[in-house]
Amino acid sequence: MPRLFISAAHKSSGKTTVTLGLCAALRERGLAVQPFKKGPDYIDPMWLGRAAGRACHNLDFYTMDRDEIRETVDRHEAGADIAIVEGNKGLYDGLDLDGSNSNAALAKLLRTPVILVLDARGMTRGIAPLILGYQAFDPDIGIGGVILNQLGGQRHESKLRAVIEHYTDVPVLGAVARDPDMEILERHLGLIPSNEERDAERHIAAIGRAIGDQVDLDRLLQLAATAPAVHPVAKPAPPPAPLPPLRIGIARDDAFGFYYPGDLQAFEALGAELVPVDMIHDGRLPALDGLFIGGGFPESRMEALAANGAMRHALRDAIEGGLPAYAECGGLMYLARSLSWRGRTAEMAGVIPADAVMCERPQGRGYVRLKETAFSPWPGAGAADDEIAAHEFHYSRLENLTGDHRYAFDVARGTGIDGRHDGLLFHNLLACYSHRRHTRQDPWVQRFLAFVSDCKAGDRAALSHLHNNAHPRTEP
Repeated sequence: MPRLFISAAHKSSGKTTVTLGLCAALRERGLAVQPFKKGPDYIDPMWLGRAAGRACHNLDFYTMDRDEIRETVDRHEAGADIAIVEGNKGLYDGLDLDGSNSNAALAKLLRTPVILVLDARGMTRGIAPLILGYQAFDPDIGIGGVILNQLGGQRHESKLRAVIEHYTDVPVLGAVARDPDMEILERHLGLIPSNEERDAERHIAAIGRAIGDQVDLDRLLQLAATAPAVHPVAKPAPPPAPLPPLRIGIARDDAFGFYYPGDLQAFEALGAELVPVDMIHDGRLPALDGLFIGGGFPESRMEALAANGAMRHALRDAIEGGLPAYAECGGLMYLARSLSWRGRTAEMAGVIPADAVMCERPQGRGYVRLKETAFSPWPGAGAADDEIAAHEFHYSRLENLTGDHRYAFDVARGTGIDGRHDGLLFHNLLACYSHRRHTRQDPWVQRFLAFVSDCKAGDRAALSHLHNNAHPRTEP
């Protein structure tokens, strides 16, 4: 299977824009392009998936074992003409000193040639030792070419090409001029998500044309063809038996869009029907068995969310009536009493007796590990010492939390809601700052649907009463 790994010397080199452009340019040629993204990020995959016309799947050493990564790539690149994996940060950056979770480690695991996107601003002869150092640091990494980015003009490009040709054996596969029109706007959590940009399709097409004109796509495809097939070591486990049909509402609008494609596929594989709910424009909830409100940027649409009082009231009534629900980060913020940002405050759904307040700096950022408490309501919990690997990235915190509240998780690593706990429980709602992925290690979709199924088969109000009046666990 033709496959490429797009990385960089450091973050903010423009590799996401280049990768997006490659996906769009190759798709314009009539090729089926399968994108992947290293790490837990939501926003870059939204852009890459939109450019490729195929859902972009995350590959993450923290939440997936190595064979699950191989199986994911093997499964989703089937039927595609080329797979493109975009790294995060720099090629050799990662959590561990030995580089076992770096981009280089992922490229090596997938046996995929690497293209380095190099931000060439202010560089001439110094680009040669940079490339040579990256080659020498790990000879097992196949750096198949470089794409020069942010060039200042033809003279700059000519100098760089001459230096690279003279001192290295690495081919220049592209030279991309500095162009403000190619930039995707950013804010506090990174790029503006594609679901918010009204001109996303035009922007993607323009970037695709620019990259197609400035990158040698034929040589790039020749390099991709040298990648061998990726085969998992073990056969994937058989899928669990589908549950009885369930209708699960999912918040899909300008405010909420952080969902992993693999999670959504897991819902459908388990027999659930995903029913989109627009929290900004819909006046009521449809008939549902459960509800999932993922992450997003409710602060950017807080006035519009507040203006839809009918939905806020319907949501509060449904959850207080026992509707099983799961909310992550932005969803948690929307379910609070109010949301404050940049001197403005807007009323939210009022399910959680707390106020969400946006801060200037991140309040929780990075990978987390959670331990389930005795209050965790979903069936299928692991052993008491098992930990759930997830991640968080939020600029908000909860203030003025009142009442006798309980948590589904103790935080072994990370911040969560208060530095020690995450997963607030109200009625049949579980709301947390952590973002989870449905993986072999954490099949959360299956567990949530089993809980929804139990609620549907029993008395929701009785279950809600049971969870809200559970006896506190004795702390050691």
